[in-house]
Amino acid sequence: MDRERIATARTNAFSVVVTIGLIAGTLDITDSLVFNHFRGITPTMVFQYIATGLIGMRAVDLGLASVALGVVLHYTIALTWTAIFYAASRKLAILTRRPVISGLLYGAFVYVVMNFIVLPLSRVPHVHATATLAARINAILALLLCIGLAISLLTRNFAPTSRT
Repeated sequence: MDRERIATARTNAFSVVVTIGLIAGTLDITDSLVFNHFRGITPTMVFQYIATGLIGMRAVDLGLASVALGVVLHYTIALTWTAIFYAASRKLAILTRRPVISGLLYGAFVYVVMNFIVLPLSRVPHVHATATLAARINAILALLLCIGLAISLLTRNFAPTSRT
């Protein structure tokens, strides 16, 4: 493959990952904002909570700057999960041949990694009260459907097929 084709392929892959990541991230945050609205939690509070993962409770005092940081962090995480799935799908054709099961399994994987590795290592305040059953179910479904399934189906539809 010549340099021009390689550059075009990389540009296309980047474009696909960004598009899919933005869509999946938007689906996920929309679920969070709607679910939390009914719990009396504002969008500002949601994004500041996300920002606490990086800067701790200082996020509450930083106003709109921490809201912006929360938005950036949220989409960075969504884009990272998208890039991981996209890269894996280039090597493992089964991921695009069976997008529903692959996506649901990937969403479950994302849930486990985020809740049992990333969040405990972050600066997110550890709430002593356990999450409600509704909140836990919503969190699981959001990652299964809005992240895992959405990324998998969109990768299948928008990305060139892998050769493996």
